[in-house]
Amino acid sequence: MAEMDVRDCRAALRLVRMAIEQTCPAGVLPSEEAVLLLYGPAPIDEAEALAKAIIATVERLSRT
Repeated sequence: MAEMDVRDCRAALRLVRMAIEQTCPAGVLPSEEAVLLLYGPAPIDEAEALAKAIIATVERLSRT
């Protein structure tokens, strides 16, 4: 399997971020600027923030 280009990774992560922002509760996903400060600048850092937002959403929905 061919490696993804960093630009492709960032584009895919932007799409996931957009979906999370449109469907998940407010506050589960830090802004892109906050992710840079809290996690770091690499695509894997954005992916970690997105994964945590998804997990937080599932946990909230499981409680209700």
